[in-house]
Amino acid sequence: MHVRRLSLAHFRNYQRLDLDLTSRTTVVFGDNAQGKSNLLEAIFYLATMRSFRAHSDRELMSWGLADDPIGFTRIAARVERSGEPLDLEIILREEPRRADGDLVTRVLAKRIKLNDVPRRAIDVIGVTTAVMFSPQDLGLVEGAPLLRRRYLDVTISQADRVYCRSLAHYNRVVIQRNHLLRAIRDRGGPPDQLHFWNRELVSAGSYIVSKRLATIRLLGEVSRRLYGELEGGAETLTVGYRSSIAAGDVGPDWEGEQIATAFESRLKDLQPREILLGMSLVGPHRDDLTFQLDGHDVGSFGSRGQQRTVALALKLAEAEHLSTHTGERPIILLDDVLSELDPSRRERVLALIDPAQQVLLTTTDVQALDGLAPAGATWLRVSGGHIEQTSRESLPSLANRA
Repeated sequence: MHVRRLSLAHFRNYQRLDLDLTSRTTVVFGDNAQGKSNLLEAIFYLATMRSFRAHSDRELMSWGLADDPIGFTRIAARVERSGEPLDLEIILREEPRRADGDLVTRVLAKRIKLNDVPRRAIDVIGVTTAVMFSPQDLGLVEGAPLLRRRYLDVTISQADRVYCRSLAHYNRVVIQRNHLLRAIRDRGGPPDQLHFWNRELVSAGSYIVSKRLATIRLLGEVSRRLYGELEGGAETLTVGYRSSIAAGDVGPDWEGEQIATAFESRLKDLQPREILLGMSLVGPHRDDLTFQLDGHDVGSFGSRGQQRTVALALKLAEAEHLSTHTGERPIILLDDVLSELDPSRRERVLALIDPAQQVLLTTTDVQALDGLAPAGATWLRVSGGHIEQTSRESLPSLANRA
């Protein structure tokens, strides 16, 4: 799988861009705040329908478009998948929406087309698959549980559309159930009103937990091996799953019926507290990934170097997982992560990436790639939202090693 052509209009600092891409490695270099990460963000957005750094889609639009009645942001690509070309296009536009009376508000509309046919976002997630490596990846290890749940959901959704739909349904159930919990608390009423939403919560939630456990089993095995290769085998990495439906980590071999039984029992035990707080306290929306090195929690006790290597091993395992389950090698997006590594780790990371994959990596320091970039790599210089293709030989820091 690879992106053959990327087209942007009014996306971040790109007013207009039409860029042909090679199926192998592309190095995107330039100073900070010139648009390097924006390129990778656009490709990741096409794959997952979400940004890896923006809090809302509005942040993707060029400044000033919100005040332009005909302005829009366009993200489009010609993608090669299993030898078949696919055209994917997303249009973001602020549109007026009449509320009560004469009040007019503006809402962000998202229009998606696949091969010129309108689609929903949930239907195009996974058409393109991509794995993003960024400096924010440390948050996967040391950050809030929300970041790890989101990472896991994005990873599984790219390979399993049923999971993506189940997750969307589950999130709607949680919202409705929370409304009912608050209504029972504030206005009274029999708790048995919760029975329907409890069944929906357990049904969708058990499926989500089972798919997460299956994915973690695979990611855990591969990331353990990759961590050993990156660190020289000094420590053993263990990836686990801590669920609210049970005390401690859920067993890696738990399956649907066992998960549902534990889920129902936990809901029954916590129902008085859920009504008191007006929120659902049990389910995959409260769960977490765990990382341990020789039995010690990496987020709490690991060094920055260990945390970074765990995150790298996990992302490399994700790439292998997606390749296995989709039959297509995902696009690898390396956003200025190599500069944070010492030379030996840079070499190991690049050596672990399949040379047949499409790789886009950004850097502010081309010297960090001396002797590491593949001989056939394409070099793109970015400045102020403009891209110029150059050659390896024209770069002073690399000329003496070419």
